[in-house]
Amino acid sequence: MSTSTVMPLQSFIAGRWIGAEPAAALRSAIDGRVVAHTHAEAIDFGEAVDFARAAGLRGLLALDFQQRAQRLKALAKYLLEHKETLYAASVPTGATRSDAWIDIEGGIGTLFAYASLGAGELPSGNVLHEGPAMPLGKGGGFAGTHILVPRRGLAVHINAFNFPVWGLLEKFAPSFLAGLPCIGKPATATSYLTEALMRLIDASGLLPAGSLQLVIGATGDLLDRLDGRDVVTFTGSADTAARLRVHPNLVRQSVPFNAEADSLNGAVLADDVTPDDEEFDLFVREVAREMTVKAGQKCTAIRRALVPRRHLDAVAERLKARLGRIVVGDPALEGVKMGPLASHAQQADVAERVALLREHAELVCGGGTDVIPLGAGTDHGAFFAPTLLLSRDPWRDAAVHDVEAFGPVSTLMPFDSMDEAVELAARGRGSLVASLVTRSPRIAAQVVPAMAALHGRLHVLDRVSAKESTGHGSPLPSLKHGGPGRAGGGEELGGIRAVRHLLQRTAVQGSPTMLAAVTGEHVRGADLIETEVHPFRRHFEDLQVGESLLTHRRTVTEADIVAFGGISGDFFYMHFDEVAARQTQFGQRIAHGYFVLSAAAGLFVSPAPGPVLANYGLDTLRFVKPVAIGDTIRARLTCKRKIDRNRVDPSGVGQGVVAWDVEVSNQHGELVASYDILTLVAKRG
Repeated sequence: MSTSTVMPLQSFIAGRWIGAEPAAALRSAIDGRVVAHTHAEAIDFGEAVDFARAAGLRGLLALDFQQRAQRLKALAKYLLEHKETLYAASVPTGATRSDAWIDIEGGIGTLFAYASLGAGELPSGNVLHEGPAMPLGKGGGFAGTHILVPRRGLAVHINAFNFPVWGLLEKFAPSFLAGLPCIGKPATATSYLTEALMRLIDASGLLPAGSLQLVIGATGDLLDRLDGRDVVTFTGSADTAARLRVHPNLVRQSVPFNAEADSLNGAVLADDVTPDDEEFDLFVREVAREMTVKAGQKCTAIRRALVPRRHLDAVAERLKARLGRIVVGDPALEGVKMGPLASHAQQADVAERVALLREHAELVCGGGTDVIPLGAGTDHGAFFAPTLLLSRDPWRDAAVHDVEAFGPVSTLMPFDSMDEAVELAARGRGSLVASLVTRSPRIAAQVVPAMAALHGRLHVLDRVSAKESTGHGSPLPSLKHGGPGRAGGGEELGGIRAVRHLLQRTAVQGSPTMLAAVTGEHVRGADLIETEVHPFRRHFEDLQVGESLLTHRRTVTEADIVAFGGISGDFFYMHFDEVAARQTQFGQRIAHGYFVLSAAAGLFVSPAPGPVLANYGLDTLRFVKPVAIGDTIRARLTCKRKIDRNRVDPSGVGQGVVAWDVEVSNQHGELVASYDILTLVAKRG
């Protein structure tokens, strides 16, 4: 294809596509042909920032957490329906179909995951109460709590070349939930795939204007335009992360900066494993897989493989044999298991770094660009052979703990004890992930806490977990991604933690009534709303936070305890043995805690059919004081929190979630039990 027929990529800025004049040529990693150009037009980053802060914030904050979660889910569905467009666009990156699956469907899956997390864990509205509220005075009139709110700034996400889709989406999803408009800057080498993703997102029409903008090419003066409301996240090399971290404006404005940097991740074969064990082959398979998936271009790939000295040669032989079966070439051809590196520049960089490593390490197999890949035109591609090195003295070989070849390269090194293995792993000065392959729970209990200080995630692999393991190199939305030291010191993903990181946490002090008004949740001690209508008789729309019912009383009898023990099968001595009970701190028999819970439900439940559809959970249960025979209890039921998840049941009736605060007290007014119950409540519509 001639360069004149290749249209330039475009940036998506302030709601329009920008770029008509071609600039830098981007080449296929497979055969070197030009597949795209960046655009020559300069971007007005002042306009981009203003658009994010005006239209972007306005559109995002017109939605609440729950509504933004719904938009994420709809976008994930849309992208999944159009995924083949992305697979087609990914071909020049050199990724195999399974490699591209990690990037494309892994990214879409992250959208689904955060949509679900948002729907399940975030409230209606744009204030997240990080309670409980705590009393700050003796009289109950002064209390404090924490809230999390949108920062009312923007997020700049700078991504690496290896995951053009996942990299953008895994950062965008929690930012969108947090109400932060985003400006995404993909690495130029594979930005054609990110542009294809952005075109689909734009075509979906699902995002408010200004929610997401795309920069093709350099960031210009973008970082100079940010202030303390904003956030910058970066994925890439440790060197670039170090330079960005001290950008003068980011430092001056105290702009939060999160880095997820390449690191020298390790895998440790524990000394309890022998060559005859299944775990031995699991270790070999895991190292080989991490060397060859995406041609080793993963920030989580295994760069250092640590093995007991007595098994060093056996591991080397099995790894060499396994890597020797890897067919390298054009991923479109049947049987090809590994494609090229993402660019010719990356190929040159990996070759240079392997040369540095080989100054002290032996070559077991591979070694360079002399591989003969399958496929027409691949002699012009960015291929690199799977390369296994061996450092026999890793205590003196500093390069193996400092130089990273970001490709299909790993180095074997021996150790003589598990303590040595931990120390060698630590010489990488911080990593995103490390694996421990062992059969022994004792070794896992010894090694994992010792390694945890310098590794963001620890993957313990044995024959049991291997059946379901997603692998050493796979970050999951529910677990944190990031690591200390060289790995950047940042943290992404980790479930709803990622959203909380992007919100502003503020302490609030005041009366319980004022705190309830601010948080949108009932705070104990706040004004109550008491009416003649039982709260369970109100539909979701009509129920008010703070609406409360104080029940009638019930005296607990010995017959209650005997009956509950017979029904439940709980004949614990504290409930039935008078002599033994007298010798305890309570000095007498007491009622079952779960009887108190059940009796309270009997006091506050409205039994007739009505808007309350189901009780599906119970949180924060505490039995505060014992209830003895002859004590009299009553309950206060208060609407604590309402969450409109915009769901309907199979019959088409709308419903929301209501959390109720329950306080059970005795005849002295003392709290004996405290908890929240969660119910589905029907809407009138």
